[in-house]
Amino acid sequence: MELLSIKDLNLEGQRVFIRCDFNVPKDEFGNISDDRRIRSALPTIRYCLDRDCKIILASHFGRPRPGEWNEEKDSLKPVAKRLHSLLKMDIKMAENVVGDDTIETAQNLEEGEILLLENLRYNPGETANDEEFAMRLASMADFYVNDAFGASHRKHASIYALPALYDKSHKAAGFLMQKEVNFFYKSVMNPVRPFIAVVGGSKVSGKLQALVNLVDKVDKLIIGGGMAFTFLKAQGYEVGKSLVEDHLIEDAKRIIYRAMGRGVKLYLPVDLVVSPEISETAPVKYLPIQEIPEEWMGLDIGPATNRLFREAINDAQTILWNGPMGVYEMDKYSKGSFMMSHYIADSNASTIIGGGDTADVVQRAGDIDEMTFISTGGGASLELLEGKMLPGVEAVRKAQ
Repeated sequence: MELLSIKDLNLEGQRVFIRCDFNVPKDEFGNISDDRRIRSALPTIRYCLDRDCKIILASHFGRPRPGEWNEEKDSLKPVAKRLHSLLKMDIKMAENVVGDDTIETAQNLEEGEILLLENLRYNPGETANDEEFAMRLASMADFYVNDAFGASHRKHASIYALPALYDKSHKAAGFLMQKEVNFFYKSVMNPVRPFIAVVGGSKVSGKLQALVNLVDKVDKLIIGGGMAFTFLKAQGYEVGKSLVEDHLIEDAKRIIYRAMGRGVKLYLPVDLVVSPEISETAPVKYLPIQEIPEEWMGLDIGPATNRLFREAINDAQTILWNGPMGVYEMDKYSKGSFMMSHYIADSNASTIIGGGDTADVVQRAGDIDEMTFISTGGGASLELLEGKMLPGVEAVRKAQ
């Protein structure tokens, strides 16, 4: 999986369009609460600045409906402020995406100047993968660089239609994109063994294909979170009101049998934190999986499961983690996810963390600096694990 590299482009003094992923979380006051995605784009931006490029940055933010966006909520202006702080330089902020005034500003940039376009999803052409919209974006720059791994599973104009308008000598993947793809492909296709996948999250349906793909590649598979209950029910356990996808029980059985047939050790919870409802004030019990009350539900893995999972990863050389072990957003159901983060961080393995909720868990647990690699893309990393070719990756791949 070789990507066209930004290092192979002749960028000196050129106008460069960099598709970034600045879809960062904000707090209730509109302040950016986690700027990891912005910081992750800095190596590519600085590489272009060092070559006196005229830089056009573009990103989506949230899911505003065209014509109905709220500037206070959906604008990229807070991102421009954070870039100004990080780069210690002025950032020109466009008032729109592809208006005539924005295109003119882009075409008249001086060397070393940066223009940040407004939220790409303000224009309906972005999500529609519209070629005319892509052509207006292309009129701003001579070169195209995709550094938005977190958005590369979307067949949107700035990810797919736009790079198609550039030949291979004028487009490439940025440093973040290359790093993301290399880590995930190498970890799954050619891992240092023992290779252990820890998979959590709420539903099997969202990760079924990833599990099918992983069970043929790992030495051990640990399943936690809400998705574990479909597997537990497939093994004949009663799980009370816990989240179960009954229509996927047969799929869960097939994965269990596939793991047995390949000699893959499959680990499921042996005890749980259970409660009658998802609430900070509801009572909780710590119970073995055989004793879940009929009207209660499992919301986190229990202490015995924590110890089991810790022992399971002790000999790992590569650990891939995607998905929390429980409803980690609430303190009383967060211990399982945080303990798993600590165990993985303390291991001697190469540790690859899926984006989204898993990255959030690692940050809350204070383990970010101990992990080998933390992805910036939740959905994108999951689709890579499923063995899919991402539209954004395909567009900047060497052999297409």
